Amino acid sequence: MKASRRNFLQSLGVGVAGLGVSQPSIASGVQPPKVAKPAGDEQILFVGDNVAIANTEYGKVRGFILRGIHQFLGIPYGADTSGKNRFMPPQKPTPWTDIRPTLWWGNSAPQIMEKRYANPYASFVDHWNYDDVSEDCLKLNVWTPALDSQKRPVVVWLHGGGFVNGNGIEQDGYHGENLSRFGNVVFCSLNHRLGSLGYTDLKAADGPEASGNVGNLDMVAALEWVKNNITNFGGDPNNVTIIGQSGGGAKVTTLMNMPSAKGLFHKAVALSGSSLAGVNKDYAEKLGLKVMEEAGLKPGEIDKLQQIPWRQYIDIANRAVEKMADEAKRLNIQRGGYSPVADGTYLNDKSFFSDPNHFSASIPLMICSTFHEQNPSRTDAALEKITLAEVKEKIKPRFGDKSGDIVEAYARNFPKARPIEIWALIVSNRKNAVAAADAKVSQQKAPVYVAWFGWQPPLFDGRMRAFHCDDICFWFYNTDLMLTHTGGGKRPRALSEKMAGSFINFVKTGNPNGGGLPTWKPYTTQNGETMILDDAPALTNDPDREARKALV
Repeated sequence: MKASRRNFLQSLGVGVAGLGVSQPSIASGVQPPKVAKPAGDEQILFVGDNVAIANTEYGKVRGFILRGIHQFLGIPYGADTSGKNRFMPPQKPTPWTDIRPTLWWGNSAPQIMEKRYANPYASFVDHWNYDDVSEDCLKLNVWTPALDSQKRPVVVWLHGGGFVNGNGIEQDGYHGENLSRFGNVVFCSLNHRLGSLGYTDLKAADGPEASGNVGNLDMVAALEWVKNNITNFGGDPNNVTIIGQSGGGAKVTTLMNMPSAKGLFHKAVALSGSSLAGVNKDYAEKLGLKVMEEAGLKPGEIDKLQQIPWRQYIDIANRAVEKMADEAKRLNIQRGGYSPVADGTYLNDKSFFSDPNHFSASIPLMICSTFHEQNPSRTDAALEKITLAEVKEKIKPRFGDKSGDIVEAYARNFPKARPIEIWALIVSNRKNAVAAADAKVSQQKAPVYVAWFGWQPPLFDGRMRAFHCDDICFWFYNTDLMLTHTGGGKRPRALSEKMAGSFINFVKTGNPNGGGLPTWKPYTTQNGETMILDDAPALTNDPDREARKALV
C-alpha cells in the first residue's frame, strides 16, 4: 500500500487490527428510473409543462428531471417571516392554484454577506453557493428517483453554519441527486431562520413566547411538511432520517430534544457537531432585553422591532451580544450569541439524552467527526515546520497551563505524528463527539455508531488533511462533484461507496452494517468502538482515549 494511502492511524503509530476489505457497491443494484425519450436520443435534462409535476397540500409544483432524478427546488413550507411574522413561530404558506415552478433554490436566510468571498482559498475550496437573501426563506428542496408509491426512505439535510450562517445548498457536496440515485432514497434540504432573527428570546420583553427557538421551529415545520407531503414524491413519512454537519449536527441533537419534533423523524446523524444543552434561559432573556435597549425600544414594542430592516436588526442584535459579554462570562457561557434556548417549553431545559423514557431514546444516532477539523497549516505552509515546543505555545490561549501536558499526551498517543499534525489533532479533538455518544448510550436504548474520518485529500501539498466538512461529500456519494474537497477519481470514490452504502443502510434500518464498511459495532462507553474512515477503513476501540484524558 502506498504511503499516501496508508490508514491514517497507522501512519501516526497507532495500531489498528482488522483492516477492511473493499465490498461491492450497493449502487450496482439500484437502477435509475426510466424516462421516456426518442430512440437514440441522449438527452439528460427534461423540463416542460407536463414534466415532473407533484401535489403538495398547498398546491401543485413543477420541477425537472435531470439524469433520471426528479428535482424540485425552493418549495415553500412556510410563509414569509418578515414584518408581523418576525420572531413568531412559522406560519403556513398561502396556497396557490396554478402549478408553481420549483426550478431554482429558495432565498438564503438573512445573514451578513459582506466579504463572504474575501478569502480566495476558502472561496476556491468551498465555492459557496448563495442567491438572494431575504426573510422569505422557508423553502425546501427534494430529489427523488420517481413520483410513485414506492415509499422510499427519506433523508433530510440540515446545513452547518453555527445557527448563524449557511443555506441548504451552500456547497455542491450538499446536493442530493447522486445519493438519491445511489441508494434509491428521497433527499430533502432546507433553509430556515438563522442568528438573531431565529433565536432572539424576547419573552422577558413581552414578546412572543417562542421567539428564542423559531429557527428550530422552522425545521420542525419542514419535517411536518415532509410528513404530510413526501408520499407524493415517492417517500415514506414513517422512515425519515435527519442529518446535519457542524452547526447542523447541533441542530440534529436539539431536534431530538424538542417536544414538537416527536414522531417526525426516526434516525439521526450528527457530523462534526453536537450539543447536549440549549442556551441558558436567563442569559437569553437578558440578551433579548438588551436588544430592545440597543434598539431604543421599551418592552412590549415588539411591533416596532419587527419593522426594522433585517440587516440593521442584525447589527443591533450583535451590539447587544458585545454588551452582554461580562454576563456571559458570569454564567460560564463560552460564546454568547443566538442559538436554541433551553426554555423548557420548546426545547428541553435538562441535559439532552438524560431521560430513558424520552422519545429520543428509541432513535438510533450516528456520530462522526474528522481528524483535523481545524487544521492550522491549511493556508500557511510555514506552519508545516513547527516544533512541539512551538505547538505548546500556540495552544496556550485556549488550554492555558495544561498546554504542555496536552501536547505530550497526544505525542505519546500518536508517536509518528509530526508536530503540525499533533496541533491539528488537539484543536480538532473529538471530546464533544464522545461526550454526546456517552450521554446517549448511558441512558437510552437505541444504538449509537461512532466514526472518525481521517481521509486526506491530495490537494494544497497535502496541507488540507481531514478537514472540517470534507466527509460530507463522501456520505452523500458526491466526491466527483466536490472536486476541491477530494481531487476526484477512484481513490475518494472507493471510500465514498463504502460510506454512502453504510449510511444508506442506516437510513433504511438504523444499522449501517452491510453497506461496505467493516463490521461496525455499536458504541459503548467501556470500549469506545470507533470506525476509522480512511482508504482502509477499520473499527478500533477509542483510539485517542489516552490523549483526551489530558483535556479534562
